[in-house]
Amino acid sequence: QVQLVESGGGLVHPGGSLRLSCAASGFTFSNVAMSWYRQAPGKGRDLVAIIRSTGSGIYYIDSVKGRFTISRDDAKNTVYLQTNSLKPEDTAIYYCYAHVLLRDYWGQGTQVTVSS
Repeated sequence: QVQLVESGGGLVHPGGSLRLSCAASGFTFSNVAMSWYRQAPGKGRDLVAIIRSTGSGIYYIDSVKGRFTISRDDAKNTVYLQTNSLKPEDTAIYYCYAHVLLRDYWGQGTQVTVSS
């Protein structure tokens, strides 16, 4: 079955960096666009970045452009989110997402807390 497992979250000071990873299994990873979403306390789940299959297209929300980088390693079935220059407003649970065979799949999430 499809599984998405995130890791790499933690507590960092403002200006710090974290590299989030999402290990995927149960589907042909290289054929599927992968996304990162985040959910801040008391708010809805919002898209952060998308990377198309084969890395052919990438999209970021404006608030993370120039600070976050999404990438994928199809040999490892893993998608990454490098987060730099972190701000307190980046504090959220970060989720990996894939749409596979007309169904939506989410990981369990990884907590990112940015605080001094």
